[in-house]
Amino acid sequence: MSVTHSPEVHAKLIERIPVVTGRGLHEWFAALDKGPGLLRCQDRSNWLADEYELPQWYAQAIVLEHDRRRRNRSIPAPRGENA
Repeated sequence: MSVTHSPEVHAKLIERIPVVTGRGLHEWFAALDKGPGLLRCQDRSNWLADEYELPQWYAQAIVLEHDRRRRNRSIPAPRGENA
């Protein structure tokens, strides 16, 4: 089931990912880049959640942020992140 987050909820999820998962966004982005070549966001977030035992809402936020940054390279990484 696909869940759509408001921009505020998405920003809060992204902010919490390093604390909750113990990994920075750049590490999650690298895992997505090395993962299977799935095209649909839902498939990639399902894979990420299953592979790394993440809650689905965090996996979806990571995938959406990864796609957003790939589309717009001008969006800076959060402070302390090397995305």
